[in-house]
Amino acid sequence: MEQTVKKFSIKEIKEFIASIPYNKITIKDILSFEKTKENKILAGVIALLLGLFIMGVLMYLLHGHHAYNVTREHPWGLLIAVYIFFVVSSTGLCIVGSLGDVFGFKDYMLISKRAIFGSIVTILSGFAVIAFEIGHPVTMLIYNIVSPGLRSAIWWMGTLYGLYLTFMIIEFMFLLKNDMKNARTFGLIGLLVGLAAHSNLGGVFGFLNARTISNGVFYPTYFILTAFITGIFIAFIMMGFRYKLNFTKEVQVMLSNLAKIQGLLISILIFFVTWKMLTDIYGGMENRSGVAIHILGSWTFWAEVILAMLIPIYIILKSKGDDTKKLFYASLGGMVGIFFMRYNLVHDTQLKPLQMMKTEQYQLAPQWVHYFPSAAEIMISLGGLGICLALYYVGTKLFNLDSDTHH
Repeated sequence: MEQTVKKFSIKEIKEFIASIPYNKITIKDILSFEKTKENKILAGVIALLLGLFIMGVLMYLLHGHHAYNVTREHPWGLLIAVYIFFVVSSTGLCIVGSLGDVFGFKDYMLISKRAIFGSIVTILSGFAVIAFEIGHPVTMLIYNIVSPGLRSAIWWMGTLYGLYLTFMIIEFMFLLKNDMKNARTFGLIGLLVGLAAHSNLGGVFGFLNARTISNGVFYPTYFILTAFITGIFIAFIMMGFRYKLNFTKEVQVMLSNLAKIQGLLISILIFFVTWKMLTDIYGGMENRSGVAIHILGSWTFWAEVILAMLIPIYIILKSKGDDTKKLFYASLGGMVGIFFMRYNLVHDTQLKPLQMMKTEQYQLAPQWVHYFPSAAEIMISLGGLGICLALYYVGTKLFNLDSDTHH
């Protein structure tokens, strides 16, 4: 029996988009908020961060890449790390959101819409930051299509993340319409594409044959694991601010269950990182063991370990995952640790200079490559956080991000 594929007209697509429920608001509505001390602080922080973003972009437009402290020896800087921070957060929120609408765990439907919207917001923020590292994002989009680099992990990363964003937006539309069947379909596709994109991002580092500290199969798996951990941290932060730490019984149960999952994931992460360090150091491999030992002496590495691993796992084990208020604050610290995790990943990969970087035959290359972000890099990165907070705030005004079953 012949099957036909239904074709949608432009008119039908417009009607579908017009049928999506949202709150009709004006700029005045967006700018208006309850005049509490917390809201005033939030508005001031968002305004400050967006102002810094504009200043950083202006510095970049005036000076180009000379506004950054990246060099031939250290070509990947803070903007790359912040981009990874945001896309990891997006993938993690996609996983958390999928627990309810894709895999059917009813307890997690409480956060599905909020998490999926958060995944859209965070990846858009990552794109906003990386646009000023690429230099010519419009040209990149054109040549990404007309001359695809099928053997390039970076080409696959950009292409897969573009598809992932598309599926996340479609899934979110169906969630708003409470069309769970289509939301589940597009959510599953988006999740699979997102996991492929994210593991491929790990492959960007794993394929670096010249950088033995990162080369191998570790990072594609590590990126997926840390994405899930990041998504749970953000889930606690989202729900903590949404309910001002006065959680309902249903939300308390959901967060307690997420905490137990988080305990398992962090335990696995500690296991992974421990063996990664041991295998890096063992055998004294050139440009690998020395770099690993150097990393162990870095305060940023221990900030990552303490904030993103040890403090959260201690609270989870002590309270058996039930102390959600403490875990909210641990998640705030955990996200700081996750930032250091992304920064360390990018910087540590480039710690050891390549032999080809010698400028004169008789001049020895420096033992270590030093890097500190410029003012423009810091301002654009902080501005990315401002964009994320602003988009999320507008989303809370525009859409009902709570579960329909909860109300």
